Amino acid sequence: MAEVATAPEAGQLATADSPQIAGKSPWGLAWRRLRRDRAAIAALIVFVLIVVTSFAAPLYANHIAHTDPFQSNVDGTITQNGKKVSVLQTNALGIGVTPIGPTWHSQYFLGADSQGRDVMARLLYGGRASLLIGIGSALIACLLAAIVGLVAGFFGGLIDSILSRLMDVIWAFPVYLLAICISTVLLVKGLQVGPVGVNPNSLWLPTIIIGVVYVPYVARPIRGQVLSVREKEYVEAAIAQGASNLRLIFSDVLPNVVTVVIVLLPLMIANTILTEAALSFLSIGVRPPNASWGTIIGDGQELLYVRPWVSIAPGIMILLTVLSLNVLGDGVRDALDPRAKLRVEGDGS
Repeated sequence: MAEVATAPEAGQLATADSPQIAGKSPWGLAWRRLRRDRAAIAALIVFVLIVVTSFAAPLYANHIAHTDPFQSNVDGTITQNGKKVSVLQTNALGIGVTPIGPTWHSQYFLGADSQGRDVMARLLYGGRASLLIGIGSALIACLLAAIVGLVAGFFGGLIDSILSRLMDVIWAFPVYLLAICISTVLLVKGLQVGPVGVNPNSLWLPTIIIGVVYVPYVARPIRGQVLSVREKEYVEAAIAQGASNLRLIFSDVLPNVVTVVIVLLPLMIANTILTEAALSFLSIGVRPPNASWGTIIGDGQELLYVRPWVSIAPGIMILLTVLSLNVLGDGVRDALDPRAKLRVEGDGS
């Protein structure tokens, strides 16, 4: 009786669930799972808002704040409560100046820095630079890592040994130490590779440096996935049918590896944004006249006791951006590999 009762229940369950997944691609199912993850969707909304507001920096500076965030304004004044107030005010001791604090309206919303520049406008422009470098370097790291991981894992042998040892050499150095060393050298003369040159003041230089130092951290898991996929039955069947290596890589291996890159991409963006902020804080990342969240924190270091918002505001933006990307990355991982979440829940029980 028990067996007879159990079978229909299983059949009814499968029949009830099957219309929800019937005819849907794996990507469609992954998107369906991601939409159900409220934390991941909230993180995605936060990240999109940060991106949109940062790239709207010229609109804010030109049409709302009416200021040039890259031009010093030491003699500037604004009208506050019907009175003209200097942007840089003489302090109580009369031996220095203190920037104006947050006004909480269109001009100098978060106050001014030590050179009289609008902190809010610089915060938005700095966010644009930090996001461009973070996203660009993460894409470079994932692209190079995908090439290295695919070639090393698929061909194996001597090629795998050479590429793996090269990754080990880069991996042997701490990320920040390696990035600092490379930045210190290249920021003097820039980067020249054949006919292609990168100006030391260009945002491309920290983008390339950060992207290269993170390649091993993405190449390792991709190589491991390629080694696993290469032993699958459908790959062996394609080899038996005479498929070329190029067809095997792009038709059978890459589609089953791209999910690893997608899962790692938001996490890598978070890491690269933190790395860029650290390098810029040390004055070896983004160079003037450009600004980033890291450079703004450095500018406000001497004003922490009198105008803390100069450093607190970019710190909060970095925190929100990195936190949203990490939560989003966890959600993407669970959506693309629901078995990972089941394993975690099973271990917890």
